[in-house]
Amino acid sequence: MTKPKTTPVAADFAHVRDWVFDLDNTLYPHHVNLFAQIDQNMSAFVAELLQLEPDEARALQKRYYHEHGTTLQGLMLNHNIDPNDFLERAHAIDYSALLPHPELGKAIKALPGRKFIFTNGSVPHAEAAARALGILDHFDDIFDIVAADYVPKPAGETYDKFANLHRVDTRHAAMFEDLPRNLKAPKALGMRTVLLTPRNLDDVLIERWEVFSEEDDHIDYLTDDLQAFLAALTAG
Repeated sequence: MTKPKTTPVAADFAHVRDWVFDLDNTLYPHHVNLFAQIDQNMSAFVAELLQLEPDEARALQKRYYHEHGTTLQGLMLNHNIDPNDFLERAHAIDYSALLPHPELGKAIKALPGRKFIFTNGSVPHAEAAARALGILDHFDDIFDIVAADYVPKPAGETYDKFANLHRVDTRHAAMFEDLPRNLKAPKALGMRTVLLTPRNLDDVLIERWEVFSEEDDHIDYLTDDLQAFLAALTAG
């Protein structure tokens, strides 16, 4: 197995014309922990929907997330819920933890070609988060869970849907993600793959399957600093 690189090599990205970014824990670092609010809202939704105790609701929510890619997909398949109601409730959060990041905006803007946000969340959530970071205007479009017909990453059909909708030549594209499993399909499609990792694993709560392992041979690069990584690709 070839180990992922950690120092960006501009030549490896010279062919890239479409830059695709996950949102949560990718465009902002994991330690910001914005997702904790969403997680709490989802657990509350499950508890209310199924009349469960908080611990039971959280366990079921996590099982659906693990088995189906999103809690929403599990709830739709097993309980026939209204996805719009769920998304609105899940993303009713405080975005003040996200501070403007002009250096990241500059690095994204400097990339040659189009830029997309590709998220299992909703467009309103992605817009609110990117706006708080001051980077929203640098993206050409947002592909969300609604555009994916509620079939989340890592499903291969969802990446195909994204690529077909935006006419992306995946052999000339790069994908940035924080979950290893969500980079398998992009790699198979010929995309350059970059995994965003927490700066200090001891300071964040993530599950074993969310962490890079030696078996993840579909990942080209690892980085814990998206802004520095992108800036290095266009330096000089």
